[in-house]
Amino acid sequence: MIFGALLIAMFLSSLDQSVVSTALPTIVGDLDAVAHEGWIVTGYLMMIAIVMPVYGKIGDMYGRRWPFLFAISVFIIGSALSGFATSFAMLVAARCFQGLGAGGLVILSQATIADIVSARDRGKYMGPMGAVFGIASVAGPLLGGWFTQGPGWRWSFWLNVPVGITALLVVFFALRLPMHKASKPFDFGGAVLLAVATAGIVLLTSWPSISPDAKYNWSNPWLIGLLVVAVVAFAAFIWVEVHASDPLVPLKMFRDPVFSVAVAIAFIIGQPNPGS
Repeated sequence: MIFGALLIAMFLSSLDQSVVSTALPTIVGDLDAVAHEGWIVTGYLMMIAIVMPVYGKIGDMYGRRWPFLFAISVFIIGSALSGFATSFAMLVAARCFQGLGAGGLVILSQATIADIVSARDRGKYMGPMGAVFGIASVAGPLLGGWFTQGPGWRWSFWLNVPVGITALLVVFFALRLPMHKASKPFDFGGAVLLAVATAGIVLLTSWPSISPDAKYNWSNPWLIGLLVVAVVAFAAFIWVEVHASDPLVPLKMFRDPVFSVAVAIAFIIGQPNPGS
C-alpha cells in the first residue's frame, strides 16, 4: 500500500508536466496570454528544481514523513488553485506554488524507498519508480488532449486533487518513519545560493520561451544580468558548501564515480536522480 502511494506521488508530479504541455495552447488561448505561455511550464519546473535538494536535506535531518505529507498537501492546493485560475498571472503563481510541492513528491517518494526497503531488495522497487516517467510521458499527452476536447483544460489540474488526497491519506495512516533530531544547523546560506543559481539556470535554458524576443538576444541587459547572477551565485554556493559544517550538498559525493555518472546521466536526460 505504501509503495502504491509513493508511485502515485511520483506519477502525479511527472504526469502533470506532460498533461499541461498538451493542453497549453488552449490554456493560453482562453487566458489571452499566447505570448507568455512558456511561463506556465517554466515556473513549475523552476520551483521543482529549487526545492528538491531542500526537501532531500530536510528529510535527512528530521525524517521524511512530515516533509512528504507537506509536499503532497502543497501539490494538491496548487493543483486546485491552478484549476480555478481566472487570469494568466494567477495561473503562473499557482503553478509555481504547485511546483513547490511537486519537488518534494519527486525526491521524497524515491528517498523513502531507501528508508523502508533493504538495500538487497531496493532495485525491485526503484525499477517501477523509474518506469513511472515513461508511462507518464505516454499517458500525459493523451489525457491532456482528452481534457482539452472534453471536460475542459481545468481538469488537467483538478484531476490531481482526488488522486493526491488518496495518496495523502495512505501516507498519513500507513507510513511510519522515525523522526530525527538534527545535530547541526540547516545550511540556509547554501540553500539560498543554490536556489538563485538553479533559478538562473532554468530561466537561461528557457529564455526563448519566456522572453519577448523569443530568442537569445545577447544585447538584452536582462539576459546578461541573469547569466552573471547565476554564475556568481553558483561560485558562491561552492565556496559556502566547502566551508559549511553540514552542507546542503556535500561535494565529497562527487568523488564517487558511480554517483557522478548517475548525476551526469540524470542531468542529460532531464530525469531526477533516484540516488540524489
